Amino acid sequence: MFFVTVENKIKPIAFYLPQYHQIPENDEWWGEGFTEWTKVKKAKPLFKNHNQPVIPGELGYYDLLKTEGIQQKQAELAKENGIYGFIYYQYWFGDGKMLLEKPAENMLENKDIDLPFCFCWANETWRGIWHGIDDAKKILAEQKYLGKEDYTNYFNYVLPFFKDDRYIKIDNKPFFVIYDPVAVPQEFMEIFEKLAKENGFDGIYFVASNRSGNHIDYAAKNFDAKISGDYNMLLNEELDDSRIVKLKNLIKEKVIGKKSIRKIDYAKFFKSLVYTNSNVETYPMLLPNWDNSPRSREKGFLFTNSSPENFAHEVKKAVTFANNNLDKNKFVIIKSWNEWAEGNHIEPCQKWGDAFLKVIKENQK
Repeated sequence: MFFVTVENKIKPIAFYLPQYHQIPENDEWWGEGFTEWTKVKKAKPLFKNHNQPVIPGELGYYDLLKTEGIQQKQAELAKENGIYGFIYYQYWFGDGKMLLEKPAENMLENKDIDLPFCFCWANETWRGIWHGIDDAKKILAEQKYLGKEDYTNYFNYVLPFFKDDRYIKIDNKPFFVIYDPVAVPQEFMEIFEKLAKENGFDGIYFVASNRSGNHIDYAAKNFDAKISGDYNMLLNEELDDSRIVKLKNLIKEKVIGKKSIRKIDYAKFFKSLVYTNSNVETYPMLLPNWDNSPRSREKGFLFTNSSPENFAHEVKKAVTFANNNLDKNKFVIIKSWNEWAEGNHIEPCQKWGDAFLKVIKENQK
């Protein structure tokens, strides 16, 4: 059975990363058999009491194409803990080039995966920086915007997903998140809107991701909603290191040849986080943790003192914002269900079990 849609009920939806199966491109870039788990397994602690490597819990080191029933198990686990649906990252680079599309395609064919879903078009060029390689600016897969014919081809690809009963829709409009709302051409949005109406929908419900701030005129760009960018804006301020911190890192790097990873106290950070509205419907975003050292080592950053208890305070703040600012469609966005190499996951892990999931289940009022 699907969730009963109650307009005034909190609806947590979580970003879902599909990079848990082998593809030729990753084999070429990183070595045979590379998946997200490769970095997770190889992670090492960078300081005392650093929780690395992080070990998955009951679902194990799954392969989304080979582990029998894994997507169904994920959906069941999510539903049991009050997760309304998943936002699948989708990688369409233009000219028919896609990556990591198979898990979503398999989900579409398997109606036993009984969970609402939608897409986030991750319209960004893939570069080496995200994996900490020496040539950080190396382009791995370039995001291209190629015009009407290409946008039409993309729409025709996603149309069967939009038509699926499980696809999240608002007022008969498919819920479609765009990762980089500033870069996307207006022509793309106009074509998607037009084609949606020609195919029985009332348009597309365009949602700007958290990547950009809330100050942009999203209504003028034809967005219907925005995932709060307050976290990103505050984070940018925190990562703008003071001269003292920079000096300490420089000295350490010169003396012992090693740079310290940047650390931010989770509890203090989220205590200072204030959710604000943009000029369209704005959904608060939750982050259970962050530690991208498996990908970037000392070049990354991490939260210290992340815990289910501290996460609960963040969840309550987000739920309060949603209740006070959203009349219906009270979506609370979770980043993420399974971004293990960046440390932001609510899937069970060996250290915490399903405690982060239980926090979400118990704090939806």
